[in-house]
Amino acid sequence: MRDPLLLLPGYSLRRATNAMGAELNSRLATLELRRPGAAILMLVDANPGITASALGRALDIKRANMVPLLRRLEEDALIEREAIDGKSRGLTLTAAGQQRLAAARAIIDTFEAELMARIPAEHRDHLIPALEALWR
Repeated sequence: MRDPLLLLPGYSLRRATNAMGAELNSRLATLELRRPGAAILMLVDANPGITASALGRALDIKRANMVPLLRRLEEDALIEREAIDGKSRGLTLTAAGQQRLAAARAIIDTFEAELMARIPAEHRDHLIPALEALWR
């Protein structure tokens, strides 16, 4: 069958995103995590005290979707909220969250290295800038 969709960059990008996302989710499942949860742990670790709204903006996740993600991480005792002023509460990792993040980073780092190995060597330095040009 001829597939004219394969000539469309957006279609190929979506297929690559879906395939790589499913693979990473499969690997993170061993830690009872998915990509959004791991991303939240990484950003909270890098930005202790970050608010849920700032986190949502950074990850481009709507509030309605962010609430259940954060609730699950709190229920799993991976993050906690601490007052940062009279109204706002910042997020920090718990000790269990730091341990889970370390395990997730090992999986993610291996996955990312394997992903980059699939890209022809002459294109590796250009991949991230090209992808960022599409969304930044």
